[in-house]
Amino acid sequence: MHPSSFEYFAPKSMEEAIGLLTKFGEDAKIMAGGQSLIPLLKLRMASFPYVIDISRIEGLDYIEEKGKFLEIGALTTMIEIEDSELIKERYRILREAAVQIADPLVRNRGTIGGNISHGDPSNDMPAVIIALDGKLEITGKQGKKVIDADSFITDSFTTVLQEGEIMSKIMIPVFDGSSGGCYIKQKKNAGDFSVAAIAVHLSIDKEDRVRRAGIGLTSVGPRPLRAEKGERFLEGKRINDSVAREAANIIVSESDPTSDFYGSADYKKKVLNRIAVEAINTSYERAMVR
Repeated sequence: MHPSSFEYFAPKSMEEAIGLLTKFGEDAKIMAGGQSLIPLLKLRMASFPYVIDISRIEGLDYIEEKGKFLEIGALTTMIEIEDSELIKERYRILREAAVQIADPLVRNRGTIGGNISHGDPSNDMPAVIIALDGKLEITGKQGKKVIDADSFITDSFTTVLQEGEIMSKIMIPVFDGSSGGCYIKQKKNAGDFSVAAIAVHLSIDKEDRVRRAGIGLTSVGPRPLRAEKGERFLEGKRINDSVAREAANIIVSESDPTSDFYGSADYKKKVLNRIAVEAINTSYERAMVR
C-alpha cells in the first residue's frame, strides 16, 4: 500500500522547521528518522498534507555531559547511543533500551527524539527517561522551555507539544557512583514491541538503603507510566528478594494494560511482576558496585 500524497519539506535549520510548522499547523507532521511515521503513512493509518523532515538540521545529534546533565540531541540515533563509550560506561540503562529496539536497520535511522515524540506507549525510551528523572527541551517560536519527561506524553500518541514546537534535547541528571539501573523488555519475537517492559534506576546511600528510586513502565498503559507508589515503597529500604517482590506487586497495581495481539491484560501483569523483581534486584546490585 502507498501513502496518501503529501508535500515534503527538508528544512536545514530549526528556525526554518518551526516556521513551516507554524505555517501549516495541524496539517503538518514532523519526521526525524521516519521509522515510526513512514509505516503509518504507508498503511494509511495516518495521513498529513505536509511532512517536515528535520533530519538534515545540524547540531542536534550529540551525546555529552554538561555540568549536572547528560545531554542528548534529539536527532541522535539509537545506533549512536548503542555505540557511545560514554553511554556504555556511565549510562548502561540507556544502551540496554537502545539495543532492544527493532533491528539494526531501524536503529541506524531511528532517533531518540522521534522515539519519545511519537507518543507510542510501546516505545522504549520514554520509560527509561522517566526512570532517570529526565527533562526535555522544547524549542518553538517563543523560544526554548524545559519540561519533566513524565509530563510529556499525556495519552496514546498524544504529547504536550504545541503548534510550532519541536523537541530539541534530552537532559538526564548525572548520578553519582552509588547508582545503577536496567531496562528489561519481554518480547514475543526478536524485534517486536514488548509484551511488557520496565526501567528501574536506584541510588543508594552509605548504608546501602535506597535514597532515590525511578521506575518507568512500557506497554502496560495508555502512555508510558511512572510507578510512583513503587518508587516510594523502595525508598529508605535495603533490597532483598522479599522487598523486591512486594515492590513488584505494588508496581503491577499501578499498571493498566489492555488485551491485544501481544497478550491478555492479565498475562501482561504477570509478565510485569516477574520482570519488575528482576529489574529491582539487578539495579540494586549494580548500584552496590561503587
